[in-house]
Amino acid sequence: MGSEFWISAGGLLALCIVLMALRPHERRSARNNLLWLLLVAAAAGAGLLAHRVGVPQAAAPLRGVAGFGLGAVAIRLVALTGFRVVLPALRVRLPGIVEDLVVSMAIIGAAFVWLRQGGLELGSIVATSAVLTGIIVFSMQETLGNILGGLALQLDNSIRTGDWVKIDDVSGRVVEVRWRYTAIETRNGETVVVPNSFLMKNRFTVIGSRSDEQPRWRRWVWLNIPLDAPPMRVCDVLRRALQNAEIPNVAHEPAPTAVLMDFVDGSARYALRYWLTDPQQDDPTDSLVRAHCHAALLRHGMRIALPQEERLITQDESHQAAQRAAELARRMAALKDVELFASLSAAEMEHLAAHLVPAPFVAGATMTHQGDVAHWLYLVVSGQADVWSEAPGQPRKFIAELRAGDIFGEMGMMTGAPRGATVTAKTDVDCYRLDKAGFGEILRARPDIATEMSKVLAARAAELEKTRNAAGGPPVAHENILARIRSFFALD
Repeated sequence: MGSEFWISAGGLLALCIVLMALRPHERRSARNNLLWLLLVAAAAGAGLLAHRVGVPQAAAPLRGVAGFGLGAVAIRLVALTGFRVVLPALRVRLPGIVEDLVVSMAIIGAAFVWLRQGGLELGSIVATSAVLTGIIVFSMQETLGNILGGLALQLDNSIRTGDWVKIDDVSGRVVEVRWRYTAIETRNGETVVVPNSFLMKNRFTVIGSRSDEQPRWRRWVWLNIPLDAPPMRVCDVLRRALQNAEIPNVAHEPAPTAVLMDFVDGSARYALRYWLTDPQQDDPTDSLVRAHCHAALLRHGMRIALPQEERLITQDESHQAAQRAAELARRMAALKDVELFASLSAAEMEHLAAHLVPAPFVAGATMTHQGDVAHWLYLVVSGQADVWSEAPGQPRKFIAELRAGDIFGEMGMMTGAPRGATVTAKTDVDCYRLDKAGFGEILRARPDIATEMSKVLAARAAELEKTRNAAGGPPVAHENILARIRSFFALD
């Protein structure tokens, strides 16, 4: 072999090393080319050795193989540099199969030139082997269909690596588009290999819009609600359950929607539609959405409809009475440590307990918004909630944490004032809700307790203002709050 061969081999070796150093993610391809380069050098060395020991019939083929091998390595390295270094730097992205096609055609062309230089006339071989060629093509039509299918899929961008797709009962992310097949990785960790010819002949779904940087997938969550619930109110409750909560992977824009779809099996069938930002988290996110919807329905006195059956069940009255007593004791225990109700008698506390309504919240839900008007308070039974102060154009400020035994929203129930802060569920929170109507009966029967309660409310308002503003604010006069209570409940 001449000095030109070894100079070219050295240049290709240097290019391999540079690619491995500058493009770490391309090291595997550069390492493969380096291995081929070493084999070429070994063939060239063997040819020199055969020539020196006087075996020319072995030296010539070895030199020919080494020359062709060096050309093939040069084609692969030049293509690797052009397609994976130069073009990306110019912000030109081409399908990977284009690189494979260019390299394959270049190597085939080099092989034709090499055979012609070796004295082999390819034209006569092709002319005399038409039948053999036809047999080969016929036997490989499925393989050729897969290859042409893979080429077409990548050239027209029908499917790309990283796309989330649905094909029949297979749903997952495209991890590879090869000449013969497309590999799809499912959420179960399975890799499904789909022949490219199948994709060319059948319909498949690409999840998300190509115009979005991050794919968004509209999900449908179905709920059956009893017919006695007003449809527009149900839709509003379901929609707000998502709008007023921070649920991972649920987009705020476009906003969720809820619609009444059908009447089936004695119930109304609703669809809550939201946009999912991570297709991999479809089932876990659907589960969280259902949990928020279930909690919101319970807070508004609604429930999920169950298949209707008629059964005759006889239950011991003493058992039912024990259940009612246990629930009443639980409510009384929740009320007894609330400072606002310290002036109530045992009978009044029991009357109040009968008006408590379960109000669960799921972690991430907004329990109340600053500025909203709601004539009820919440009593936290279990879980943790965060209290925030919000101001226009400023990030919200953390004020306090609520735990079991705490209440919030008392000013709204007692005076009708808008909410003074935003409260969000840090964990799943179980609450009781007490509204104005339930408390008004006690207050109208014994108006004098309003004085003690106004003092408690004044102290709580001052504490909230102090927490909100380190400098504090003017003291809150309980007389003003008392006047508002008496006016709100029409005690005068």
